Amino acid sequence: MGIMGKSRFCCILLAISFFVISCDYKETNSLVKGPLPEESVKGPILNVSLEAAFDTLDQQTAVFATSFELIGNMIDGLMQMADDGSVKKAICKEEIVSSDGLHYTFKLRDDVYWSNGEPVTAHDFVYGWQRAVDPATKSEYAFMISDIAQVKNATAINAGQMEPNQLGVRATDNYTFEVELQVPVSYFDQLLYFCTFYPANQKFIEKCGDKYATSPETCLANGAFILTEYSSKSKTITFKKNTAYYDAAKTKLGGIHYEIVSSGDEALRKYQSGQLDFVELSGDAVDKMKNSPDYHPVDSGFLYYITFNFDDKIFANKNLRRAFTHAVDRELVVSEMKDGSAAAYAAIPRGYAYSSTGEDFTPAGIVYPDDCCYNPQKAIDYYKKAQEELGLKKINIELLTADGETQIIASESIKRQIEEIMPGVNITIKAVPKTERRKIMSSGKFQFALNNWGPDYADPMTYLAMWVTGNDNNQGNYFNPKYNALIANCTDGDLCTRIPERWAALKDAERMIMEDAVIMPIYQKCNANLIKSNVKNIAFHAVAINRIYKNTTK
Repeated sequence: MGIMGKSRFCCILLAISFFVISCDYKETNSLVKGPLPEESVKGPILNVSLEAAFDTLDQQTAVFATSFELIGNMIDGLMQMADDGSVKKAICKEEIVSSDGLHYTFKLRDDVYWSNGEPVTAHDFVYGWQRAVDPATKSEYAFMISDIAQVKNATAINAGQMEPNQLGVRATDNYTFEVELQVPVSYFDQLLYFCTFYPANQKFIEKCGDKYATSPETCLANGAFILTEYSSKSKTITFKKNTAYYDAAKTKLGGIHYEIVSSGDEALRKYQSGQLDFVELSGDAVDKMKNSPDYHPVDSGFLYYITFNFDDKIFANKNLRRAFTHAVDRELVVSEMKDGSAAAYAAIPRGYAYSSTGEDFTPAGIVYPDDCCYNPQKAIDYYKKAQEELGLKKINIELLTADGETQIIASESIKRQIEEIMPGVNITIKAVPKTERRKIMSSGKFQFALNNWGPDYADPMTYLAMWVTGNDNNQGNYFNPKYNALIANCTDGDLCTRIPERWAALKDAERMIMEDAVIMPIYQKCNANLIKSNVKNIAFHAVAINRIYKNTTK
């Protein structure tokens, strides 16, 4: 085809594209609005403690687990988590997958409405996904659509090399959403209940501008509950039942009222006074209540670990990192925390990622004895080597942590243990709000920090992808071309469809992280919950949204 032929062909394509877009636009605007949520609703109010800050209520930019819970109250995606942890259909009513696993077609329910009455359509999913990968949005979870879900062109778009409208998604009509992947992704459906993949109403968001998701007036819901009270300075967040929700008949609560608490003792006081029905305890409050019939510990799936900054001269030294790893008795740390958390000895937590044969990726106990265990003599030997290489007799360093009660207890234990074993090391603890801790780490202005991560989907990649060069969560700036290549091969290379080989390769990747002392695992979090006896059916999950209340009764 010559130059003139190409030009004419492109013009025809543009004309066709414009026609399709125009038709879709008219079709969307001709849709009849649905019922609006009722102002007053019936049903009991569940009073819940929120033990940590949340960063935003914007579904495409949220990072914290607390935010995911709050957003999950308000918005449904294509899929949602059933109470037993399996994937079930939400806005999707039918899913069609091509034989090569590269094309997904989702037929949507036609009875789902935003809280302003506008129908939720395939265009909302197209916009939401495009918005997530648009570099202007600055979504830290854009990699979920590019690196993890492998949606076509997502990586190039997020890098600013292509326009967002070139993402491999489209609405063929108001209720048909199509997705094209670069390679098959065996756990693709599990990703679809994660907030980054939620729909978004373009007209509403553009009208709100940078105020979007900062108040009840600038939030839009299509889920079980609607935000009614929230401000950036408030210590309470309130939701009411969405009577226009397509599954409203199954929602028995009239609403949810959250109170942000600063300590386990505060949570316990409010629980015992009747102000709260469901709280998460920490510190001495756990000891006081662990024999109560209301006490229900739940393994959260969150891994807490030390992140070392490889750009810091001191922690660029591998022997020092290894010395620290062997200097801390993790069993002592969790005994001092008193919340039921378990010592961790690997980069992947136990009990959430299983092979096709049912094997837990991380067995119980010490997984890498040469790289991660309490061994004072090894710690001393590595420390002496580090001192020689660094030319330092004294090392003054700062440990960054969030200011939550259990994080401070853990940090103080780590500081004390390292200083006792290593003469000349002096650690100062810097405790800041969780949002501030993340900002500091993202800026690279830290030496080492107590960090945490909860799994977003049930595959080891949700952790291992974090240490790839260029990932926003690689806050210690670890760089290893062999590691990058191995993860790439498991993501979109030869191993992505060879499941047993991929599983073994992911184990090799974890071994690299442990041998290089990229992180220092400390504990796997357990939530020490108190729940009133009349409260039933709170769904707890280790991945994505940790607590779901759609079927809760009181």
